[in-house]
Amino acid sequence: MNYDPAGIRYLLALESSCDETAAAVIDRERHVLSSVVASQFELHRDFGGVVPEIASRAHVRRIIPVIDEALQQAGVTLDDIGAIAVATQPGLVGSLLVGLTAAKTLALVLDVPLVAVNHIEAHIYACRMAAGRDIFPTIGFVVSGGHTNLYDCRSPTEFELIGSTIDDAAGEAFDKVSQILGIGFPGGPAIQRHAEHGNPKAVAFPRPFLHNDRLEFSFSGLKTAVLYAFQGIPGSSAAPEPQTEQRIADISASFQAAVVDVLVSKCRKALQQRDRKSLCVGGGVAANKLLRAQLEQMTQRARVDLHIAPFALCTDNAAMAAIAWEQLDQGKVAALDVDVTPGLVRLGRPQPTATEVAG
Repeated sequence: MNYDPAGIRYLLALESSCDETAAAVIDRERHVLSSVVASQFELHRDFGGVVPEIASRAHVRRIIPVIDEALQQAGVTLDDIGAIAVATQPGLVGSLLVGLTAAKTLALVLDVPLVAVNHIEAHIYACRMAAGRDIFPTIGFVVSGGHTNLYDCRSPTEFELIGSTIDDAAGEAFDKVSQILGIGFPGGPAIQRHAEHGNPKAVAFPRPFLHNDRLEFSFSGLKTAVLYAFQGIPGSSAAPEPQTEQRIADISASFQAAVVDVLVSKCRKALQQRDRKSLCVGGGVAANKLLRAQLEQMTQRARVDLHIAPFALCTDNAAMAAIAWEQLDQGKVAALDVDVTPGLVRLGRPQPTATEVAG
């Protein structure tokens, strides 16, 4: 398709990678004219996690009303839209397909460029939007319910994956631990709330890979340690401590401290190994207060610039798809037969030994 990037004033972005149906209108200066997010929290709460089939059906019902509301809030019509951006990877296949189908239809009817956006890279670009200036090159860190990934970002469109989790993402660990403790879903806010009244040193939970220079994460064993601390070790004659409110608060605080210690340590090592002077952090877990505070302390000591996405751009949204402007300017548009790429983004490295995980 022949198009003039300079002639495009407004971009319509769609996001449906998981359980949020979102649309946003963004102008060329990266001003977010509207950002509408329809949450599915109530639909998944009783299951303690996102149910893919329920998520897909909800996207089908909500995608058109969400687009209409985004256009109305921005004060524009479809005739004003010069390009369509949509998240095509990674995520739940059914959810992604709903957004992509809507985006393809709009691009075809309006005869405008279609831009396929990487949801994870968009989380990092949210920091660029908040900064209001160029922040590349940088180390990018996405920590969410589905991913715990480190990137060396040479430019807004050049991302090299340099570290990831070998099992569970940090956000998933928060959700599962919250289920173990019986304090609600989503787990991140619930654990943070209870941790405020707990002792972070009450339980000596493991810090997987803390002293390993490899930029990898593992939280499966930590979840098991929380289960044993709360319910007791199977087959053991020792009775677990009473499951009091204070015990729940102490375990929450100790678990949160263990996760944050590992996340901050790996960010520091990534900065050192790649000799970068900037760190960008996005994703749902980036809203955690303790993580933000410790990242700020670490980067101040290292004399590194820290950019954390604002709370509104941490959780899934369409506004962060403003990264599509960078792709448009470089002529990186998608054909109408583009497909989704579901699943997780991980490094293809050999699995570490049990000793390395324990370390």
